[in-house]
Amino acid sequence: MVYSFLKIRVMRMVRGLFLVVFYFFTFSITLFGQTKYVTENGQIDFTSNAELELIKASSNKVRGILDPSNNQVAFVVDILSFNGFNSALQREHFLEKYMEVHNFPNAEFSGKIIEHVDFQTDGTYDVRAKGTLDVHGQKQIRIIKGKVTIKNGQIKFDSNFIIPLSDHNISIPSIVNRKIATEIDVTFKATMTIKG
Repeated sequence: MVYSFLKIRVMRMVRGLFLVVFYFFTFSITLFGQTKYVTENGQIDFTSNAELELIKASSNKVRGILDPSNNQVAFVVDILSFNGFNSALQREHFLEKYMEVHNFPNAEFSGKIIEHVDFQTDGTYDVRAKGTLDVHGQKQIRIIKGKVTIKNGQIKFDSNFIIPLSDHNISIPSIVNRKIATEIDVTFKATMTIKG
């Protein structure tokens, strides 16, 4: 009789422990599904390496968000935040004549990381993100290669890719076509942390 009593108590304890573990596991999954990683100061640099002139500019105002539950990612940069260039006049031409910033104030990428990434484990992954690149109001479906590094709760993105100006309806006047490249080299870096 004592044995039966003890057996029932042990079974209840095991069942109770199982329920605690189950609810903890479910709660953890729910929390992870709600976790987002963000950045407010991603870095983007572009280079135009034409026959007669080298032009460089950058912005450290890229905003972005990553949802690790579905690999969705999005980044946006205010075109007015770009600085550098070879002169103030060159920057003005970039903003007004080529990017038409009054009509198209932002450049954006929104898509999904194709490869499986374990965002809870430190490591480095070669990835591709497929999505829509919107520059100068012209949207193009792109697959952009990059690297994701996860360390100490932070996620770092690094990428380098080419943007053909013709893909985004940016035309170069013939008078300066030897000073502005038809393809722009872009480098992107961002460190993302859990949204507070």
